[in-house]
Amino acid sequence: MLEIKNLHVKLEEEDKQILKGVDLTIEPGTVHAIMGPNGSGKSTLSYVLSGKGGYEVTDGSARLLDHDLLDMDPEARAAAGLFLAFQYPVEIPGVGNMTFLRTAVNSQRKARGEDELSAAEFLKAVREKAKSLKIDAEMLKRPVNVGFSGGEKKRNEILQMAMLEPKMCILDETDSGLDVDAMKLVSEGVNALRDGKRSFLVITHYQRLLDHIKPDVVHIMSNGRIIKTGGPELALEVEENGYADLLAEAQV
Repeated sequence: MLEIKNLHVKLEEEDKQILKGVDLTIEPGTVHAIMGPNGSGKSTLSYVLSGKGGYEVTDGSARLLDHDLLDMDPEARAAAGLFLAFQYPVEIPGVGNMTFLRTAVNSQRKARGEDELSAAEFLKAVREKAKSLKIDAEMLKRPVNVGFSGGEKKRNEILQMAMLEPKMCILDETDSGLDVDAMKLVSEGVNALRDGKRSFLVITHYQRLLDHIKPDVVHIMSNGRIIKTGGPELALEVEENGYADLLAEAQV
């Protein structure tokens, strides 16, 4: 599904190297989690994969299925099946939630050579998916994320993901700022999308999210590279002991 080889990335403005040789392979239908100290490069990895500006790839490659991600514009990456749920979703004043969703869905369907959804087909689909996330009709009518609480913004992101049905979903600290109830709702929305083909990369600081979104593989990232990979028990080890021992082990 996603194959990253020896990825090196620097900040363009500061000429500062952030990623220093990331290798990561995510198979179809699997859930991978990345944990690590602040500043280790986790969010940078998600930004580079999605095509955010301000970063320069100095070496390595990243492929989604048969697509070379690094040679594609952000909208082409999205049409190819990549989705990024942001840590801090932005507000878009003046753009209604429903208009935004329908435009995004039909733009991607058109790019893939599929028929666009009619108004009735779209309305039926969005109401069904919104109900499971406890997003009411009033919330759907509001401008995108404007006046939303932290939990509402994250649920709205998962609704976008559910409507777009991407192949590769990247969640960048989706649990940030969520209370227990909101985290459960968001996790249920993610788990509802899990199948034998769709893959997830979950970036988080906390084991508590992984109690709900159970990963197949856990990676520890530090200083711009993945220093250890294991099963779900690796996240429990971090929760209990912190990163100090793992960081020391990686320097041996």
